[in-house]
Amino acid sequence: MLTFALAVFLLIITPGPGVLTLAGVGSAFGYKPGFRYLLGLLIGQNMVALAVVSGLAAILLAAPIVRNILLVLSVSYLCFLAYKIAFSGTKTAFAGAQKEPGISGGVMLQAINPKAYVVNTSFFTGFAIWPDNFAAEITYKFIVLNLIWISIHVLWLAVGVTINRLNLAPRTQFIINIAMALALLSVIFLALWAQFYR
Repeated sequence: MLTFALAVFLLIITPGPGVLTLAGVGSAFGYKPGFRYLLGLLIGQNMVALAVVSGLAAILLAAPIVRNILLVLSVSYLCFLAYKIAFSGTKTAFAGAQKEPGISGGVMLQAINPKAYVVNTSFFTGFAIWPDNFAAEITYKFIVLNLIWISIHVLWLAVGVTINRLNLAPRTQFIINIAMALALLSVIFLALWAQFYR
């Protein structure tokens, strides 16, 4: 059980599209809009988890055309986000966005987030806890996953808000933007590598 919780913590705390954009939204708009976006990410995360558990994701992704369309959409969107983050100027923010992304933005990001599918598949197909009691195991995993997921995402939101309040030097803000963009590009690279070299 502790191994599962540790795996959840380590896989979720690493930078992915959700936490990176959430930190950016917090930096650009503050806590209230950040929490709305976080709620959207949470809803989207649980939708992806349910799709994985029910087998719907496996059925949809088994069709090469659907898988390739989703891959192109997700890679394109994540590249767009990385570009916007990297070139948002000397202000650390979510791409210098003018409009708060809201709940629907969070849901949509998770729906095309390759990391969400990979991570949820590893959580729900690995780490056998009660192999003879599927319902109890899935329930336990959903509870632990959501508790850790929410805690880590609130922490990333706070990081974004704090970065904005620190009023860092323009060069430091630029370095942070580039680091966030490179972390997002690494997620894209890993998704493409998993797709073509599995």
